[in-house]
Amino acid sequence: MNRLVIVAALFSAAVWLLNTSFLATPPEGVPKILAHRGIHQTYPKTGVGNDTCTAEIIEQPRHDHLENTIASMQAAFGAGAAVVELDIHLTPDRQFAVFHDWTLDCRTEGKGVTEETPITVLKRLDIGYGYTADGGKTFPFRGKAVGQMPTLEEVFAALPDRQFLVNFKSRRAEEGAALAALLETHPQWRDAVFGVYGGDRPTQETLKRVASMRGYDKGSAVGCLARYVAYGWTGIVPPLCRNTLVIVPGNYAPWLWGWPDRFAQRLKSAGSEVILFGRYQGGDFTTGIDSAEDLELVPETFSGYVWTNRAETIGPMLAKRQRTF
Repeated sequence: MNRLVIVAALFSAAVWLLNTSFLATPPEGVPKILAHRGIHQTYPKTGVGNDTCTAEIIEQPRHDHLENTIASMQAAFGAGAAVVELDIHLTPDRQFAVFHDWTLDCRTEGKGVTEETPITVLKRLDIGYGYTADGGKTFPFRGKAVGQMPTLEEVFAALPDRQFLVNFKSRRAEEGAALAALLETHPQWRDAVFGVYGGDRPTQETLKRVASMRGYDKGSAVGCLARYVAYGWTGIVPPLCRNTLVIVPGNYAPWLWGWPDRFAQRLKSAGSEVILFGRYQGGDFTTGIDSAEDLELVPETFSGYVWTNRAETIGPMLAKRQRTF
């Protein structure tokens, strides 16, 4: 019995030594902001489902920006963002429309499925038409955003030397092939794509066609973390966690072997970037680091990417925090 206790104690000590951050050199650099949808109008998360028209339940506006517009992206970079996340749909005329919703009915005066609508039609819409913070009594952005739905090419041209995380809204592999073809035709835009995610088929198609591209879909993201939790204590990084983007919910991060510094070392050595989200509460993978309370989830030594829905708030707060360390 004593021998078993000693063996167990030695094993536990070995696991601790392999995974403690006390003996790991903190990674160089500072946290970097990843601005979800640029700077945009926010809404309460409670009770929101896949079919909820979030434009109809926005909080009282604190700024004039609308998601996925070039102006909102410029503002996000101005607030300190290193990467801006945007959403794309491949239209019938083979253009990538930058717009979040699967359909047009919520945010615009248009009707129908976004990816089934020609870009010439999309360009005429008022993308601020449906926003209201008071149950439809007033529409503060109506008439102010006509023609402001950009194409992906327009985004790249307007914001050179910037980086974007591209979200495929569909599950069509042809979208991934079309993005790969766009980057092959315009190699100067390859560095603009920080990574891809979203629909599994277009994401995997892009990863297959574009060398050194990083990205994830829901299956690969969950699979990476599940495998790391299972045997990451050994120091082995699972194949699904290599050369990719690894998303980490802030409330689950402390359960990852070696979090934060040892974990960061391992992922960096495996060619991956870490994106820290807010608290995961089931279903929603876009919860961000959006408040001072959420900011407590970001370790002082973290140098990866911080996903936020409030770049205008978190960017300055994070910069100020870094100056005090």
